[in-house]
Amino acid sequence: MKWEGQRESDNVEDMREQQSAGSPMLGGRGLSLGGIVIALLASWAFGINPMTVLGLLDGGSLPVNSPAPQQTRPGPKPQDPAARFVAAVLADTEDVWGSYFEGRQQHYAAPKLVLFRDHWPTGCGQGEAAMGPFYCPADQKVYIDLAFYATLRDRLGAPGDFAQAYVIAHEVGHHLQQLMGTSAKLEEARGRVSPTVYNGLSVRLELQADCYAGVWAFHSQRGKDWLEQGDIAEALNAAAQIGDDTLQKRAQGRVVPESFTHGSSAQRVSWFKRGLAQGELAACDTFRAKQL
Repeated sequence: MKWEGQRESDNVEDMREQQSAGSPMLGGRGLSLGGIVIALLASWAFGINPMTVLGLLDGGSLPVNSPAPQQTRPGPKPQDPAARFVAAVLADTEDVWGSYFEGRQQHYAAPKLVLFRDHWPTGCGQGEAAMGPFYCPADQKVYIDLAFYATLRDRLGAPGDFAQAYVIAHEVGHHLQQLMGTSAKLEEARGRVSPTVYNGLSVRLELQADCYAGVWAFHSQRGKDWLEQGDIAEALNAAAQIGDDTLQKRAQGRVVPESFTHGSSAQRVSWFKRGLAQGELAACDTFRAKQL
C-alpha cells in the first residue's frame, strides 16, 4: 500500500504519552477467566467496547450516561511511521466519505481517532488495549492502541498494511452508522426483542460496517491507485480471521452460532467483497438481506 506522501489527517489525537485518569477495571460478578477471554476475543472483531461486552455477559446493561472522558490536550502530530500510516488512512476515509456525501448534497462530519497506550477514558467507559480498536458513539471517536496491530499479525494471523487499513475503515463504518441513525435504531430494539434476535441484529450491523469498509476501498483505489498486489487479499484474510466462528474455535475449540454478534468468517469476507465490488452504500443493506 503506497501511503507515504499522502495527506495525513489532523483528526488524530495522540494521547500515548499522557497519563490516563483512573485505572482499568474488568469488574464482573462471577465472570470466569474463560468468559473474559472469549469476550475479549469477540471484541477484537472491532465492534464495541469490550467493557460493555463484559458487563452484558454478567447481567449488566449498557451505560446510559457514561462519565465524560478526561479533558486533555492532544499531543503533537505523531511522527512515527505506524501513527502516520493511521493518519494517512483516516485522511483517505475523510476524502472518500466527504466526497461521497457531498455528491448527495449531504455533509460528512468526520470522526476523531485517538491513539492511546494500555488504557484511556472514553465516552463509552474505560478503553483497554486488550479490546482492540473500537468506535465509541457517545463521543464519536475511534480508539486504537497501535500494539493491536502486532496482535493482528502475530496472534490472529492477519499481517499486512491493508489489513490494518481495513481495521480503521471498519470502525469508520460504525461512525457512518451513527451518523445515519442505524446504530440508534439497533439500540432502540434492545429490550424489545429477545437476546437471540438482538444478536442477529448485531451481526447485521457488523457485516454492514464490513461492507462499508469495502465501499471505502472501492473509492479509495479509484481516487489514489495506492493499492499494491496482495493488499485486497490482506483485507479479506483479516475479515476471515476475526469471524465469530474462527474466534470461537480459537478461544474454546467449538462454534456456537446462536451466540454470534459479528458474523462468521465467510459472511465478513462476503460483505466486504460486496462493498468493494459495487462501491455503493445501498449495496450494504444487511438488515433487509434474506441471506447473510
